[in-house]
Amino acid sequence: MVKCVSILGSTGSIGRQSLDIIEHLGIPVAALTAGTNVTRMAEQCRQYRPRLAVMATQEAAEALKEQIEDLSTEVAWGEDGLIRAATVEEADCVITAVVGMVGLKPTLAAIRHKKRIGLANKETLVCAGELVMAEADKHGVEIIPVDSEHSAIFQCLMGCADSREIKRLILTCSGGPFFGMDKEGLGKVTKADALRHPNWKMGEKITIDCATLMNKGLEVIEAMRLYRLPVEQVDVVIHRQSIVHSLVEFNDGAVMAQLGTPDMRLPIQLAMTYPERMECPVEPLDLLKCGDLSFYAPDIQAFPCLALARDCAKKGGTACPVMNGANEEAVAMFLHDEIGFYDIYRLVKYAVDTVPFVQNPTLEEILEADRLARQAARNAKSL
Repeated sequence: MVKCVSILGSTGSIGRQSLDIIEHLGIPVAALTAGTNVTRMAEQCRQYRPRLAVMATQEAAEALKEQIEDLSTEVAWGEDGLIRAATVEEADCVITAVVGMVGLKPTLAAIRHKKRIGLANKETLVCAGELVMAEADKHGVEIIPVDSEHSAIFQCLMGCADSREIKRLILTCSGGPFFGMDKEGLGKVTKADALRHPNWKMGEKITIDCATLMNKGLEVIEAMRLYRLPVEQVDVVIHRQSIVHSLVEFNDGAVMAQLGTPDMRLPIQLAMTYPERMECPVEPLDLLKCGDLSFYAPDIQAFPCLALARDCAKKGGTACPVMNGANEEAVAMFLHDEIGFYDIYRLVKYAVDTVPFVQNPTLEEILEADRLARQAARNAKSL
């Protein structure tokens, strides 16, 4: 079990659930970071007494200082503050629960300081997976996935001696709030409709990604990077109940699955206690009450973002960071009622088709691809 933890993104859904587990396990907190939710961060600082608290903006940091001036917690802000939180000396584990490309540089910094990574930030591996995994290998760092699907695969592979034994990884997908709808119906959905996820309570961005199935596309790429497999060996099935979190099929035809109550605290705790398993404050799965389990093929005609993500995965290079950056920008526009549901795919596809492609990008080229993708998505809004 880890001895001390920093959480990047502590005021979000994964961050708050991570703090629940930290309190349950009695692990001290070294650093917390947040966006602009000063009130919640101040409450967390008073409860967990981190040495360092980081906000996204200087304005938010100044407001936090005023609210916790009686505490010994140091307050910082911005990217430099995030990197400090990821590398604070006493923490041996960093939970990366921030959303978007903002998590990339802090994650790389934590790896270089030999911290265990509890990875809940998909974009880090989607955009720079080869660089990140190479750094993890170089520094001997464990990357333990926190996403329920990747944690399930991680658990199914605990007894796998050789990746050549794997025939395919099978990621399960709830299907989001629009399962079964056709393109005509999807063209009329609203933001409020898209935010009604049937099984999970998550942040707005990931909830919209679940509605478009882009989230599953990101997870396909993440699985490729984590388990070093080609995209052809990573499949997706719709599983509405969110009881089977993912499966692994082996060469001999055996299929292993990880089942559990749909509660993110289960994979979060494993990221902190691995290789041990400890009592968790989550209601155990009752097979007699969970009902029938069903599986369906995803409808890539109605949900083209999944197919687009797979195409980008095959292409490699900067295709994935372009897709991711454009998607982040498009989802933000959708959440601000600037575009419609299907415009998300349209804007992302435009960016993928128009932003210059680099086959073996450096970190700087990845960050530039992200910038150009966001710009392209904005430009495509009026086309």
